[in-house]
Amino acid sequence: MKILDPPAVRRWARLTADALGQVRTEIDALNVFPVADGDTGTNLHMTLLSAAEAVESLPDDVDPAVMWQTLSYGALVGARGNSGVIVSQALRGLAEVLKDGPDLRAGLLRAAVLAREAVSRPVEGTVLTVLESAARAVQGLEGEPYEVARQAAGEARAALRRTTGQLDVLARSGVVDAGGAGATIMLETLAEVIGGTSAGHYDVPEPTSRVSPMGEVGAGYEVMYLLEADDRAVAALREQLDAMGESLVVVGGDGLWNVHVHVPEAGPAVEAGIRAGRPHRIRITYLAESDRRDGAGRGVVAVAAGDGIAALFEECGAVVVRREPGTRPALPAVLSAIRRAGSEVAVLPNDDGVRSVAAAAAEIARQDGVTVSVLPTKATVQGLAALAVHDPLRRFDDDVVAMTDAAGHTRYGHVTVADRTAFTSAGVCRPGDVLGMIDGDVALIGESVEDMATTVVDRMLAGGGELVTLVTGRQAPDGLTGRLEAHLKRTRPEVDLVVYDGEQGGYPLLIGVE
Repeated sequence: MKILDPPAVRRWARLTADALGQVRTEIDALNVFPVADGDTGTNLHMTLLSAAEAVESLPDDVDPAVMWQTLSYGALVGARGNSGVIVSQALRGLAEVLKDGPDLRAGLLRAAVLAREAVSRPVEGTVLTVLESAARAVQGLEGEPYEVARQAAGEARAALRRTTGQLDVLARSGVVDAGGAGATIMLETLAEVIGGTSAGHYDVPEPTSRVSPMGEVGAGYEVMYLLEADDRAVAALREQLDAMGESLVVVGGDGLWNVHVHVPEAGPAVEAGIRAGRPHRIRITYLAESDRRDGAGRGVVAVAAGDGIAALFEECGAVVVRREPGTRPALPAVLSAIRRAGSEVAVLPNDDGVRSVAAAAAEIARQDGVTVSVLPTKATVQGLAALAVHDPLRRFDDDVVAMTDAAGHTRYGHVTVADRTAFTSAGVCRPGDVLGMIDGDVALIGESVEDMATTVVDRMLAGGGELVTLVTGRQAPDGLTGRLEAHLKRTRPEVDLVVYDGEQGGYPLLIGVE
């Protein structure tokens, strides 16, 4: 593998997005500058998620320049918040250099330069300081790209710790810079991808004192928009917005820009963008705590990986987001479903890999005043169990608790056929082997779908259960559920059985036991 070739860039983007998704709440808790609105971790996660989604559809043999440019573009159009916009510009700097070869030292330096140039009034002790410290630390360093990346990540971590003493508001709150924490993780995942390692856990320093939300609020509104305009118009726009407010960041180029500013009044900032070019994706957020808006609408959003499963959820009143097995739904699709579902919405991801996308969409919807809870459903059968106890007449919080409890008491299993050789918790499987999975792990390896289904059901019922749910897929053998029903009548006559045709691919049978 070539260092930072297109497949590696794709892996880095996804690893960084997932890592930031894991720690977004911890980073949110650090957020006191420039405005203590507690969303920096979420904004960085969504920015990198947009970048990752942009490159995941590109083939492995795509030209490296196209891969890097697509990564940069995805971050630019998906950038959110002050730190997200700055990090998108850092990615642009890396892309400008690395599209032509693996000169990581030059790429890191260009990333730090462009990030600082994007900010109207740079402040030390922020993400800018962390990026610059990492870049300076490797400029004279001899060694392979992995050593450069490892050294840059290590210096970023050290610089992050120093931010507390570089900015008064951080010192008073006992925190490191939130944006710097996200940038540090981004460099640590870069070192992992280049070195072929995996940490799995990413450290975010905890506040040493309680941080009061909104403690440093100044301007009244955060205004963000994408802008189609030429360079001269943007230069004039910078001057106008800088005079209007604070935290001005304008990034981009080649006719497309991302504009971010905090202003007392939102209207003039948008009007300035209209004079400069064509603004779109305009977002205006009030930078003060707002009362929860209780609307009349209560809804559920469910992610489904099969037409039959989707129909089941829709029959129960859920707004459905469809996805193919093994893939994640697009963030805009989940966000649109939440907005359609109502003003109080429970989201059923129904897959561990979907949860980060659902959480990011929920956070955006909350900024629009929607009350959203993402339930920890890891499988379709858990989602069905949760939806079965949904009661729109109950208080929302009580309904979420009941649905979560129902999902948590549902064990889930799958029967599938291996398509490649792999090491599993049950031993080595080879193409064509039938795998029995329980609660996400491979528990059994066999030769027959029918025999495996019977064994998995028996093993899941060994711990107790009153209801078995079977969801058949497109590859399910004829008569499978009939044979399972007959088996249960002989061996566990007290157990109720429910069968659905899910029409999902990849898994001939999904199993739930409650």
